[in-house]
Amino acid sequence: METENKRTLLRLLIGAAFLIPALLIPLGEYFGEKSAFWIEIALYLIPYIIIGADVLRDAATNLVRGKVFDEKFLMTIATLGVFALALAFKGEGDYIEAVAVMLFYEVGELCQDLAVDRSRDAISALMDIRPDSATVLREGALVTVSPEAVKVGEALRVLPGERIALDGVILEGESLLDMSALTGESLPRAIKAGEAVLSGGVNLSGALTIETTKLYGESTVARILELAENSLDKKAKTESFITRFARIYTPAVCALALALAVAPPLLGGLEWAIWIKRALIFLVVSCPCALVISVPMGFFAGIGGASRRGILVKGGSFLEALSRLDTVVFDKTGTLTTGRFAVTMLFPEGVSERELLETAALAESGSLHPIARSIIEALGEEPSSDGLTDVRDFAGRGVSASFHGDEIAVGSAKLLRELGVAAPEGGSLDPCVFVAKNGVYLGRIAIADALKPDAGEAFSRLRELGINKLVILTGDSKAASARVAEELRADEVHAQLLPQDKVAEVERLLAEQAPGGALAFVGDGVNDAPVLARADVGIAMGGIGSDAALEAADVVIMDDKPSALAVGVTGARRTMAIVRQNIFFALGVKFLVLGLAAFGIAGMWLAIFADVGVSMIAIMNAMRALKY
Repeated sequence: METENKRTLLRLLIGAAFLIPALLIPLGEYFGEKSAFWIEIALYLIPYIIIGADVLRDAATNLVRGKVFDEKFLMTIATLGVFALALAFKGEGDYIEAVAVMLFYEVGELCQDLAVDRSRDAISALMDIRPDSATVLREGALVTVSPEAVKVGEALRVLPGERIALDGVILEGESLLDMSALTGESLPRAIKAGEAVLSGGVNLSGALTIETTKLYGESTVARILELAENSLDKKAKTESFITRFARIYTPAVCALALALAVAPPLLGGLEWAIWIKRALIFLVVSCPCALVISVPMGFFAGIGGASRRGILVKGGSFLEALSRLDTVVFDKTGTLTTGRFAVTMLFPEGVSERELLETAALAESGSLHPIARSIIEALGEEPSSDGLTDVRDFAGRGVSASFHGDEIAVGSAKLLRELGVAAPEGGSLDPCVFVAKNGVYLGRIAIADALKPDAGEAFSRLRELGINKLVILTGDSKAASARVAEELRADEVHAQLLPQDKVAEVERLLAEQAPGGALAFVGDGVNDAPVLARADVGIAMGGIGSDAALEAADVVIMDDKPSALAVGVTGARRTMAIVRQNIFFALGVKFLVLGLAAFGIAGMWLAIFADVGVSMIAIMNAMRALKY
């Protein structure tokens, strides 16, 4: 498609270059009146044919297939009417209008194609969860091959820092697995021998040997890539106004022009030449030049106004869909939350809150784990680890250490009970870290991915705008998701979802969609790319969002604030109101001039004046959309 778009752009530039001589050369000074007329026709026909080649070809093809009344047929019949008028009644044709309308239309189509192609290509190119290679144990030696070359049942060797290439089951080793790119899961997952793992996860600590259970083409990574690429094709494109309008307008004006040409001479015995001329002028007037300019201008102004507020909208159709939102689906981690862990509550037993934090921070002082760092941040200072010995890391469960003879244990309740400490189950929706010293339980620390400051405001303002349903879909744990949903008062929450599960949930919500409504998905991660592409409007958080999410999205919020979505919806609705004003005004004037043309009152110059005047007024009105 990239090559085709380059050819289209080159064709438009060549056509525009051929138009320059027709505009600048004073033909009457160099040639006789008769010769100048035919040369002028030729000079305008050449760029017209070059620029409108695709439209003319498609109109002819559709005519053969019986698909007559679309916007391409309208463009063809109206612009060719200019040249027909000139040939039949010399001096009556304004050829520049025919070429200009065709040029505007083709440039708009090219911009739309470029946007769609760029999004489709970028999803595959930037989806960094795809492993480049896999290390396989073959005949006692480690061999690096492409993921596609690995067979079911072979043993993969995955070192710390490497991405798992294929789905499988762990044969040897235990480690922490970062699944955030795949599921959005905020906490690294502890894994050990006998557990199943998915491709796309990153091994954080120990070396693993994994027996593959699927070929690469059937693996989780391959399925996500396929979903992301296919979802763009599956998303129904919002029909442009001109397409919908042309289905009624084009056959109507063509029928009226035909009736105008033949009915008066046949029924009233009037002169054929006069009424054919009026019919041709009627066809020229019918060309929707003002609409071609004013409707896109309204969208461009609305998009420009949104960009001033840090909301990037990738096209007018998405702005239109944004104005019709009645369902908004949010990812959790990094979208509604900060993506960073913080201590939310302290539950000391027999000690002060400060002592509970200091004890936990001391044991975690040498760890880079996000939970460990959140405990140290809550303490407010880096604890002195002088005298800290015998530090032992229990992968995914916690740590133990000795400090000047005191035995400290920090981790899950299960770990503490294994170490002989009577630790209770957590009473919080958030993940808890349990703390013990010398076998005595000191309390627990609740830790969560903190909500963004404006997340609650975002939900409130969207409800005020009439959004009927607010849903949270996440790959994170049920407990963490339930806490966020409860705090924000979401209508639905679904947790522990893989990318394909999110797509399935969005498909379900789309099936339940009210007629005329639209669904938006708001996310930030690589794992959100497929569902961003599938939603009516995909909205990505731009500041922290992944490249794949930004490219798959239709709207990008650059400051990462969920509340900006309400600003975008308000601006989109205002823009659509302005666009409708321009449509009604342009059509009103158009129908008035068409009526005058039918009675022989409007000539070509009046038609052009009305068209240009309407366009200027519509452009000035459209500029109001710049102000959000």
